[in-house]
Amino acid sequence: MNSPNLESSGAGAVGEAHRHMPLKTACNRDWVSTAIQTIEADFNRSSDTHLLRVPLPAVPGIELYLKDESTHPSGSLKHRLARSLFLYGLCNGWIGPSTPIIEASSGSTAVSEAYFAQMLGLRFIAVMPRSTSAEKIAQIAFYGGESHFVGSPAEMYAESARLAEELGGHYMDQFTYAERATDWRGNNNIAESIFSQMGHEEHPIPSWIVVGAGTGGTSATLGRYIRYRRLPTRLCLADPEASVFHRHLADRQVCTVSGPPSVIEGIGRPRCEPSFVPELIDRVYAVPDAASIAAARVLSLRIGRSCGGSTGTNLWAAAQVIEEMVRNGEKGSVVTLLCDSGERYRSTHFNDAWLECRGICIKAAEEAMERFFETGVLAAS
Repeated sequence: MNSPNLESSGAGAVGEAHRHMPLKTACNRDWVSTAIQTIEADFNRSSDTHLLRVPLPAVPGIELYLKDESTHPSGSLKHRLARSLFLYGLCNGWIGPSTPIIEASSGSTAVSEAYFAQMLGLRFIAVMPRSTSAEKIAQIAFYGGESHFVGSPAEMYAESARLAEELGGHYMDQFTYAERATDWRGNNNIAESIFSQMGHEEHPIPSWIVVGAGTGGTSATLGRYIRYRRLPTRLCLADPEASVFHRHLADRQVCTVSGPPSVIEGIGRPRCEPSFVPELIDRVYAVPDAASIAAARVLSLRIGRSCGGSTGTNLWAAAQVIEEMVRNGEKGSVVTLLCDSGERYRSTHFNDAWLECRGICIKAAEEAMERFFETGVLAAS
């Protein structure tokens, strides 16, 4: 649903002082303390997400794992980010007992932030492109959040800042604060969790971790942790073809991209976000949308667990990493992320009529992914 009386004024981003409204009285410290305790209690009720091994009988000596982030209470990898952003805002004094929370999001972060906002009794408004899947919009509403739509992803930033100023709220700004809100040295972040869960595997230190980037926060956390622990693991970025990140990695002067956006929600951006740290990336693969959707569909059938499009992007890049390992005679493990459930995309990526309407043909990519699972080779010979 649209937020009442929240029409775009076309205003640009506002200053930092207006983005974070200071708490009015010292007595709010008690509320902040209770809010942090509430979030931490929710965390303690949730066990860690599972690490799934995906069978690859065609390539003995190489193991593929999926970190299943869809099992978080709010259903996606973004649950970790939302929790960190709320704690960051609370501890910085930016969020009080009556602070409206505004976020620019293509869906999953908004769902997770709506979950935490409802937990704390705060109003939540998601500023999203009109193309966001109906399932995500419904989930935001389920958690009491409001959806405020803009025409394109590039419009989200300024509109979110405008709403925060108008309502006296806090613009979470995941794209700026993702990399600094998470403790990359440990504290049960996703990197520490992966390496801990890999401890008893045949190749406990992954040769590669493959991850997409939306904010860049997850890739920054993984890359920093790998360096902090002095590990030989390399980090591969899986990026939609329409995104700017792979272009920026090839040429640091390229910071924005125009043209139609990717249909893969949650990863890929039209601008190089402040939280993206390119120096941490060892390899990048640009993945066509058709390949992402095909890979998600094939994987869903093979593991009996529904996977969203960004998981397909990760898998397509991971398959290319594994192909290269086979060619080089390498053995080892590759870890990537199952970011969210394909149930959030029943009306889009898993809807043949939706794909046909947009001219997205996935047959060849489906055949390629099936070939990878059967032979270990993605490309036709």
